[in-house]
Amino acid sequence: MCVAIPAEVLEIRDGNIGLVDYGDLKQEVRLDLVDVKVGEFVLVHVGFAIQRLSREEGLETRALFKDVFSAMEN
Repeated sequence: MCVAIPAEVLEIRDGNIGLVDYGDLKQEVRLDLVDVKVGEFVLVHVGFAIQRLSREEGLETRALFKDVFSAMEN
């Protein structure tokens, strides 16, 4: 099974590289597969943004991931 994680695009750098925020972690990812702007959400899989999400979808999915990880820790 493959998992893509929602992240907010904070910055777009030269070379089509974006700085994204997963909530608690910031990371550079490739933006070659999507047309995205700063402030939008994307799904990230193995270092590539693969799909753009609405802000609502991004925040909702991020909250679901946090709930799952929290349940796994308990």
